[in-house]
Amino acid sequence: MTHRSCSLLVALSMLALVAIDARLARAGQIPPVPGIKVLAVETFLADIARNVAGNRLQVEALLPVGADPHGFQPTPRDVAKVAACDVLIVHGAGIEEFLDEVLRNAGGSRRVIEASAGLQSRSPGQGEKGPAPGGHPHEEAGRKSGHVHEAPSGHHHHEVDPHFWLCPVHAVTFVTNIRDGLSQADPAGAAIYAANADAYIARLRELDQWIAEQVSRIPQRDRLLVTSHESFGYFADRYGFRVVGTVMPGVSTGASPSARELAQLIQKIKETGARAIFLDSGANPRLAEQVAAETQVRVVTELFTHSVTEPGGPAPTYIDMIKFNTTAIVGALQ
Repeated sequence: MTHRSCSLLVALSMLALVAIDARLARAGQIPPVPGIKVLAVETFLADIARNVAGNRLQVEALLPVGADPHGFQPTPRDVAKVAACDVLIVHGAGIEEFLDEVLRNAGGSRRVIEASAGLQSRSPGQGEKGPAPGGHPHEEAGRKSGHVHEAPSGHHHHEVDPHFWLCPVHAVTFVTNIRDGLSQADPAGAAIYAANADAYIARLRELDQWIAEQVSRIPQRDRLLVTSHESFGYFADRYGFRVVGTVMPGVSTGASPSARELAQLIQKIKETGARAIFLDSGANPRLAEQVAAETQVRVVTELFTHSVTEPGGPAPTYIDMIKFNTTAIVGALQ
């Protein structure tokens, strides 16, 4: 066999392997790329990242199922997980106050992808009434490129609402930021991440429209939310709800209301005619039940606001989590 024939055979073989890899990638059958460990802080963020990574990268969650990032207390094992990862995906916007110390203790360097980078924060209590369902006030923010850090970045708490993820339009920004960050960490997989991101964004767009359709069943006058803490502001802005008040003041689940604040909430519920109080999964219902007894409204428990559930639970994925919450809210208010 001549040298030219050998070269042609090698070239044809390489092309065949590339074609096989492409088919496997589309089928999600390519084994994970060795040497790249990806860690996402929250469980819902890990699920979103897995949809972008496909089978090319393995993505683990730092927080366990059911954990609340507001009050999470990391262990030495958690620090070790961060120290061992090559890519750390954080939500940002001040929700992960514990990360500063974890990153200092972990040492070293890693690529940090801030999922919420490029989104505009709202202040607690800002805008009691959002746009009508079906509008797209955050499309421009969703197109902004995210920030990707080679070294640990600061995650300082700010007096803003960090709960971007409860609005699926904001999750589109998460996807694009994660796509860009993974592509920088693994340039050879960029085309796969782009295709996976496009497919998942299409599902988020469908989710957005589905929520708007569900909410349309609620008369406008009844689109009133009372929640355990300031968490549904972005959801309210997107789908035309008014946040009447919260049982616990502020954006953290660790705050405690004063007697005066509870009295004010009771008065607001009576004045507005709000029909239900919505609590996060794991929240102590005692204060909400006290308010409900004074106002004759129902208490809806077990909204999954900070974590997905186990695979056998009612909200094992991010999309399932948002659908579950929407169904619970619409069922209580329509």
